[in-house]
Amino acid sequence: MRSFTYERAANPQAAARAVAARPGAKFIAGGTNLLDLMKLEIETPTHLVDIQDAGLGSIEETTEGGLRIGAFVTNTALSAHPRIMRDYAVLTRAIQAGASGQLRNKATTAGNMLQRTRCPYFYDPNMPCNKRKPGSGCAAVGGFSRQLGVVGVSDKCIATYPGDMANAMTVLDAVVETIAPDGTTRAILASEFHRLWGDTPEIETALKPGELVTAVVLPKPVGGTHVYRKVRDRASYAFALVSVAAIIQPDGSGRVSFGGVAPRPWRTAKADDALPLGAKAVVQQAFAGATPRDDNRFKIPLAERTLAAVLADVRS
Repeated sequence: MRSFTYERAANPQAAARAVAARPGAKFIAGGTNLLDLMKLEIETPTHLVDIQDAGLGSIEETTEGGLRIGAFVTNTALSAHPRIMRDYAVLTRAIQAGASGQLRNKATTAGNMLQRTRCPYFYDPNMPCNKRKPGSGCAAVGGFSRQLGVVGVSDKCIATYPGDMANAMTVLDAVVETIAPDGTTRAILASEFHRLWGDTPEIETALKPGELVTAVVLPKPVGGTHVYRKVRDRASYAFALVSVAAIIQPDGSGRVSFGGVAPRPWRTAKADDALPLGAKAVVQQAFAGATPRDDNRFKIPLAERTLAAVLADVRS
């Protein structure tokens, strides 16, 4: 790990200003992903701005009947919050499907949304990777791709976004709130927060330089049955091959988002519309235009079977 300097910010705007003022500076919250990347020298920040004193650790009711979740709320606290468990159960189930208890105690809401891909070629500094070093190439294209993306990827990068929580945030129509160094704020739909790779896979989110995530806002509950099902290579502490976050209404309509298949949680309006027609129709819509490799072609039928199991559970 390379040397760096460190400070704690007293409020969100001070944190954003501190990062914007120093080239190579980064925010740190729980640090569960960042510190691993620093040890491998994939991330080499020159200065860390800690947001633990910035007043972002609470969950508050909104006037619209939803909840505002501070960026520094831990995954454990969020998954166990009574309103989350009652009204947004897909979020509780997604969080509890991820990582370990120890990591969930430390990981934060914003940090979870911002965790980086687990593509093995990204984690190996000896391999070319356009995400780690733009223009160097992508060893995953033509390499071993079992864990990697089948839809929304490009010839520059086929990595996936790995998180479970953001998959639930997407199906809940959550909104990410941010603050810039000049104090201006933005609201970004969770479904648009992560970018598709295109020609610039090193740019992973809609955030601008120095912009800090301050909260994630859940809208008023929509009811329905909330389900999160994750298929992985071992029973715990593994990232999804395919995951399904779904909210199903009594008439069979609803929302569905797939994880482990794309650069971001994968939800489309046409797939939502097809839910009353069953899993096959949904997957045909969601994965139209998919470009799987030989190693990960299985993900598309796996997505159909996983969703079919979800719908069967809901009906029973």
